[in-house]
Amino acid sequence: MNFGIDRLIADPALLAQLKGRRVALLAHPASVTANLTHSVDALVAAGLNVSAMFGPQHGVRGDLQDNMMESPDFTDPTYGMPVFSLYGEVRRPTGQSMQTFDVILIDLQDLGCRIYTYVTTLLYMLEAAAAHGKEVWVLDRPNPAGRPVEGLTLLPGWESFVGAGPMPMRHGMT
Repeated sequence: MNFGIDRLIADPALLAQLKGRRVALLAHPASVTANLTHSVDALVAAGLNVSAMFGPQHGVRGDLQDNMMESPDFTDPTYGMPVFSLYGEVRRPTGQSMQTFDVILIDLQDLGCRIYTYVTTLLYMLEAAAAHGKEVWVLDRPNPAGRPVEGLTLLPGWESFVGAGPMPMRHGMT
């Protein structure tokens, strides 16, 4: 099944699968509905128990836009829930942060370029979720740069935070 945040909040069957569960959200500033409501606000308004948020590079709401500016964990002032930075002291979710939810929604729009850190953050969250037996829903987002695939493929052994695996420079995926 392929759906994004707008479909999720409008579909009673999808929402029913999340009701009564602790839901976490991995999101960034482009994680918004069609009417530009941030995903966390839309999920709370839909009646879900959002128990934690995770922020990649630049933070959940874009509060740190400067390049390479790390951010700390904090408590969200609106909802009082923990916000765990995945671009601060750690790049991978900790065991403590993984205990704050039952299912995580990942709502990261990506430009489709290997050196953007969102793909690596997604990979690290998937690995942590597998290790902790957590359910993951990856919400679909269109790729604003389109579908062309260009550039050389990263060679094995050269993986880093700006190159998670063997993919071309412009991978064209959502």
